[in-house]
Amino acid sequence: MLPFETHDVLNQTPPFGDVNLIAINQPLLDALKANGVDPEAEELIPFGAAWGSAERLDLGRLANENTPKLRTHDARGYRIDAVEFHPAYHVLMRASMEDGLHASTWDEPRSGHAHVTRAARIYTAAGVESGHICPITMTHAAAAALAASPNRLADWLPKIRSRAYDSRVIPFWEKSAVTLGMGMTEKQGGTDVRANTTQAVPKTGDEYALTGHKWFMSAPMCDAFLVLAQAPGGLTCFLVPRFRPDGSLNTLRLQRLKDKLGNRSNASSEVELHDAFAWRIGEAGHGVRTIIEMVQLTRLDCAVASAGLVRMGLALAMHHARHRGVFQKKLIDQPAMRMVLADLALESEAMTALGLRVAHSFDLQQADDHEAAYARLVTPAAKFGICKSAPRLLYEAMECLGGNGYVEESALPRLYREAPVNAIWEGSGNVIALDILRAETREPEVATAVLERLMADIRDLPGASDAARDMVMALHSPEAEARARSIAERLFLLAATAALARFAPPEITQAYALTRLASPARMIGANDLGPAVNPLLERAFMAI
Repeated sequence: MLPFETHDVLNQTPPFGDVNLIAINQPLLDALKANGVDPEAEELIPFGAAWGSAERLDLGRLANENTPKLRTHDARGYRIDAVEFHPAYHVLMRASMEDGLHASTWDEPRSGHAHVTRAARIYTAAGVESGHICPITMTHAAAAALAASPNRLADWLPKIRSRAYDSRVIPFWEKSAVTLGMGMTEKQGGTDVRANTTQAVPKTGDEYALTGHKWFMSAPMCDAFLVLAQAPGGLTCFLVPRFRPDGSLNTLRLQRLKDKLGNRSNASSEVELHDAFAWRIGEAGHGVRTIIEMVQLTRLDCAVASAGLVRMGLALAMHHARHRGVFQKKLIDQPAMRMVLADLALESEAMTALGLRVAHSFDLQQADDHEAAYARLVTPAAKFGICKSAPRLLYEAMECLGGNGYVEESALPRLYREAPVNAIWEGSGNVIALDILRAETREPEVATAVLERLMADIRDLPGASDAARDMVMALHSPEAEARARSIAERLFLLAATAALARFAPPEITQAYALTRLASPARMIGANDLGPAVNPLLERAFMAI
């Protein structure tokens, strides 16, 4: 007997997959070229095809549906303090490391556009699966902190540079490649790392024993962790390996894995250290100064990854609108939906432009003082503006799909849950805003020079001069600290407008200035984008 069927299923969007995530993204292609990168020469087009494959996209789903599991002891009762991951996680880690996302800017000889090229890869991969990007980001950034101890950098950098992912739980010197994590946060202090109570007792030379508790240690299966602890000379940075030099397991006791809103594929843990072996990194008492070299790089990745999440949300919304019919038209041809999608595309294009422009400043900062100043000041502003915008934009993308975007079979709930973490990690909104305020106050001539260079490109655009004036007035106000978020927001918007002005069609830059600088932005779809609507939609999802 044939199964009963009520009707044929019609008007459902085909699965999103087997698309080239870079080739269909004209704003990304233009941003790459504006920052000196040829996507073909840097093999970014095949990268976009690999990460847009149906198989790779499904690995992102599997890694998040099958979350990590903590194994504190083996069958004999011995501590192993291990975390087990679904095979999909390891496949994603292997792919990212083979593509150099964890280390390409540390290659020798160094490419003149290494940060921009890597940013494009992080942006693309994060939209597919963002949880595994955490250890990728920390491994990449850790090398900057290790530079404060050249001997340790020499030991670890060859393993960091390796492209051969190695998930075995063995001493680092026996592995083909390593990953590095970090453990800064303690429950009594959070952002206030100077309130840390973990104690570091000197042993021999740069060797110490650490005892204390870390409230968040992400990616606890890394091969070593950068940790802040109180040494006799003050707060100091340490490298805590998973194994001691004699080959025995170090005493990092995993207490539990965090039950998080998103970032589910990535394990985050609470850890107790019991006389854990550690090497001092940098000078005693200079822990914050040492770790800040790492923080700048991780903040860049937060901004770029969040831009990638928004881009994926937009791509899913565009894909749906191009296939779904309603009231005798495709959604993409419905005027109200076109306004929503165009507004989302405008935000995504500005984020893409700014993320790659900031990455470009990292490539140039060693030889160009202005670019170094731009990187110091605009990196936190980009992190502030992009990461805080991502959740609301992903919600709008979800709404474009209606109920189909709200169910767990869709990728959008995962993207939406993922979005808040980058706004919290490496400095929440207030912390970032205050960092910008202090940087502008500490180096006013540098801040002035950066602002003048931004304004040189956008001075004649609607609202730009007023936004710059408002930012300067707030900066010099007695209420400057209370207005720190306003200052950060203005700097973000000015920098995003200037980044757009470098390559976007003039009507798109004009629309962004009119609706973000000249007046406060209205809800998505309610902003008057004028003649920018058609080019925004054409550029957002190119037919190839």
